Amino acid sequence: MHTSTEAIRRLARPRRRFGPLRAAAERLVLAARRHPPDRRPRILCYHSVGTPAWRMNDVSPPRFRRQIEGALRSGYSFVPASRIAGGAGLPGELAITFDDGLASVATHAAPFLAAMRIPWSLFVVSGWLDGNAPFPREIFLDWTSVDRLAAQGVEIGSHSVSHENFSRIEPARIAAELADSRRRIEARLGVAPRSFAIPNGRRRDWPAGAADAARAAGYDTVYAACEDRRPAGTVGRTMITAWDGDRLFGAALEGAYDGWEEWIP
Repeated sequence: MHTSTEAIRRLARPRRRFGPLRAAAERLVLAARRHPPDRRPRILCYHSVGTPAWRMNDVSPPRFRRQIEGALRSGYSFVPASRIAGGAGLPGELAITFDDGLASVATHAAPFLAAMRIPWSLFVVSGWLDGNAPFPREIFLDWTSVDRLAAQGVEIGSHSVSHENFSRIEPARIAAELADSRRRIEARLGVAPRSFAIPNGRRRDWPAGAADAARAAGYDTVYAACEDRRPAGTVGRTMITAWDGDRLFGAALEGAYDGWEEWIP
């Protein structure tokens, strides 16, 4: 059997292409189903705002602004994620979080959110900020930019050191990803984060023992990427994707995707 690296890559390419198509189809089907409107307090999970390389996780700047403005017109209000995570959120309240630490968030989202006086949170991959990412360096924030956002009141949390899938690494490596990222963020920003967002965010990506390791590392709050299927002890979020125009975004706010998790091959 041919098992060269290039052969494995050739096998993986169709799966990477199929994943976004599958996700788009699933979200269209779920949005079309009848479901009672649910205005429970909800934490939205974004990634990039104008980074096409992030594919299904990239929302264009015009669409992002339209989503936030539409939510406000529909009577929603925006609060810090920590308020909802702590159980004090009220019906109709939303929070905004961004994973990964993409530069487009500072370029396109931050000025708009500041003008609208909307609080938000950013979960950074410490190793990527250090330049150790398998992607072009320029698409990520640097530590100076993250420090500037923190000074503006943005909550900075951890998204691990290297964004490894925790379901595929040993417990000692999980503990290191949790603790080392927190120490690195504290060393660069002067404040140790209390919140952590699970890489990929699915239930299976938070194996047994990870919660204990997170507490030992100093985290109070762990965020997942699904409401109804989140791991025990974590805080659910509602993932927003590249395809979420007005109808699909409205469905997300009403709970259509509370049981949906991204398919990652």
